[in-house]
Amino acid sequence: MQKLKTVADKLGVTKMTLWNWMHKGKIQFHKIGSMNYISDEDVRKLTGEIESKQQSIAIYARVSSTENKTNLETQKQRLLSYCNAKGYQVSHVITEFGSGLNDKRPKLEKLLLDETITKIVVEHKDRLTRFGFNYIEKLLSRSGIELEVVNNVDGEKEDLIQDFVSVITSFSARIYGQRRSKRKTERLIAELEKNEN
Repeated sequence: MQKLKTVADKLGVTKMTLWNWMHKGKIQFHKIGSMNYISDEDVRKLTGEIESKQQSIAIYARVSSTENKTNLETQKQRLLSYCNAKGYQVSHVITEFGSGLNDKRPKLEKLLLDETITKIVVEHKDRLTRFGFNYIEKLLSRSGIELEVVNNVDGEKEDLIQDFVSVITSFSARIYGQRRSKRKTERLIAELEKNEN
């Protein structure tokens, strides 16, 4: 019998992934006292599955606009260097232009739905999304996909400031977008009234 943490470290997965596999019936936990253990037989079975399943690692780089094209390229190169230093074989390089607040980024959607991927590497959490990072991480974990952040922001102050800026940006975009939308609607109504006369 082996402890969950020992098995997770050995397999290179998170403990959450082990829990998900247990809920899917791939393995069984054995409770001894207050601790959960996995049988040596289940560990051997998992090790064989992981070895047979080739690691498919993707990097995801994003900048807000095409004006930052050079930043996107340097971000991509930093991610490739990081993966190389860690010994990762990168199979997918995804780069995208779009706001971190935009939840309709086609390349990211395709990446998140790709079941052949075993790990996604991003430079910062906000490169993936401004909000809801933990939800995405948990959902990917359920599919056995690990999300690795190269540079986690240290300290809650930086996170709080980043979230504050994101909220202001989001609401500003909505307000100005609504004003434009309102003007469009008014023009459409005027055009319809004109055609009726």
